[in-house]
Amino acid sequence: MAHHDTDVAIIGAGTAGLGAERSARRDGARTLLIDEAFRGTLCANTGCMPSKLLIAAANAAHNARGAGVFGVDVGHVEVDGQGVLERVRRERDKFVKATRASFDNLPAGTCIQARAHLTSQNALTLDNGDTVSAKAIVIATGSYARIPEPFEGLGDLALTNESVFEMQDLPASLAVIGGGAIGLELAQAMSRLGVDTVLFDHGDTLGGAQDSDVQAALVDIIGEELPLHLGVDVSVEKLDGRVQLSWSGASSGMRAFDRVLVATGRPPAFEGLGLDAAGLELDEHGVPVFDRTTLQCGDTPVFIAGDVNADAAVLHEASDEGSVAGSNAAAFPSMDAHPRMPTFTLTFSDPPLAILGEGPDENTLTGCASYADQGRAKVEARAKGLVRLYAAAPDGRLTGAELFCPGADHMAHLLIHAIQRGETASDLLKMPFYHPTLEEGLKSALREICAATPVALPIGRGTNDPPGA
Repeated sequence: MAHHDTDVAIIGAGTAGLGAERSARRDGARTLLIDEAFRGTLCANTGCMPSKLLIAAANAAHNARGAGVFGVDVGHVEVDGQGVLERVRRERDKFVKATRASFDNLPAGTCIQARAHLTSQNALTLDNGDTVSAKAIVIATGSYARIPEPFEGLGDLALTNESVFEMQDLPASLAVIGGGAIGLELAQAMSRLGVDTVLFDHGDTLGGAQDSDVQAALVDIIGEELPLHLGVDVSVEKLDGRVQLSWSGASSGMRAFDRVLVATGRPPAFEGLGLDAAGLELDEHGVPVFDRTTLQCGDTPVFIAGDVNADAAVLHEASDEGSVAGSNAAAFPSMDAHPRMPTFTLTFSDPPLAILGEGPDENTLTGCASYADQGRAKVEARAKGLVRLYAAAPDGRLTGAELFCPGADHMAHLLIHAIQRGETASDLLKMPFYHPTLEEGLKSALREICAATPVALPIGRGTNDPPGA
């Protein structure tokens, strides 16, 4: 048992925690980074990277099956489920190793492997018997894969976005519960890998898209690849080593599956932290009330960053929040407010779904573009989906977008940069668009916004290009 005195104690060594420690130490603070396992980041272990490895395999199989449209006959496509999952884990482990290496580069004595419990706003007890005193504390414990009732009793028949990558082989059939980003990505990937996959959701939407036309396109296009049962309640039981699932609502039925993947959300990881002992004000969901621009909880020396604050659960936000929280914790009681980045989320379905900035209101100017007849998309035999661009009157300053189309994950970066810089639709039309590219498809949406403003179209940008022009 030992006592540790430090300036900033950081609980959690994921993306946000690492960012907080690095930022606090850079600003001259003594730091302690406390984590129960030091596994590396969620993204590398069980999130972004293994899921994209699985999706890459799925898309390879899908593209091979569809090669006939180009006059290319590849014959029967065989998916080696064991080989797919072995590569996922092998490459994932390389990413994990790289993130864990960052721990080795920290100053000696910075890392303590233990579970931390708040005993006050400036003190912690650890499950190894140690105690910690700190001028400020950063909570960066992330989120966890929750298996809610009625799925808890299924044992290893119930998968999460964490355990799914540990399977030794692909199941013959899979029920996916939840149509958010995780459920949508993994359901489509499993279906493309030959798994008999069905997606269920209590809500009637997919992927978080708000625009009704984008949502309709999502349901139509994803529904071409696998059955979707939206707006249903499900019940499950274990039967003869399989999962018997019943559903009712917008549709009804009963079916047995080999496995069920529960993707109903990742709650903040607060268990055992002792938030009550710290006297933090909590919202109706049990999350500490905090300032989004400083990450400070009330007027206390406690800061909260990353997925645990249930605000913007994406890696670039976690990294940014960690940096801000660490810097402000080091300077406490001094504080700097940092403007937040616009909303930027990507779902790596095919086509990808991107949601950017602010959604529309009654005063929003909207520009629309269909990719069903877009030239480059037709060349690649993936002409489907659409784009919605949102802008403010009167000048057409871009405020947000929803994209569900080929290349949306790349075009979204161009658009979010334009939104953050305060550019108008006219500003973008003045930029070069190479031909033939997917980016060209944005021009008709930009022109539509310009037509609703007093701003003249840039010279030479006022014609509607045909799909192959």
